[in-house]
Amino acid sequence: MRLAFEEAEKAYELGEIPVGAVIVKDDRVIGRGGNRVETLKDPTAHAEIIAIGAASDTTGYSRLVDATMYVTLEPCPMCAGAIVLARIPRLVYSVSDTQAGACGSVYDICRDGCLNHKVDVASGVMEQECSLILKNFFKSIRCRNKNQSIGG
Repeated sequence: MRLAFEEAEKAYELGEIPVGAVIVKDDRVIGRGGNRVETLKDPTAHAEIIAIGAASDTTGYSRLVDATMYVTLEPCPMCAGAIVLARIPRLVYSVSDTQAGACGSVYDICRDGCLNHKVDVASGVMEQECSLILKNFFKSIRCRNKNQSIGG
């Protein structure tokens, strides 16, 4: 999770929502990514999607069996769907997303019995650190927006 947090820090420095993800197989990082939605002007450029693409490039396979994804924020429905489609067997995330989380908070796509693949999900790893960087990011956005409206 420490490596995923480093990806979140890189996203933060770019002005992106600070979410990072890494995929590990056989004790080796095979994919990593941080949010790049604003940088790439691409609504699908979430950390998880970037990490899955990188892992698929590394392995040469679209299915990432025997891998674990670590991500700093609970995946959204799009990312949870991609995790299922990539056949990633295990997901570990830090902070629950009570607005759009799709791995147990609002939805549970990763463990939906109607789908042909279920993901083992664990949460809360490095929760304090990952929660703090998200809170600081959104606090800075609110302050920036407040100052812009005051100063014109």
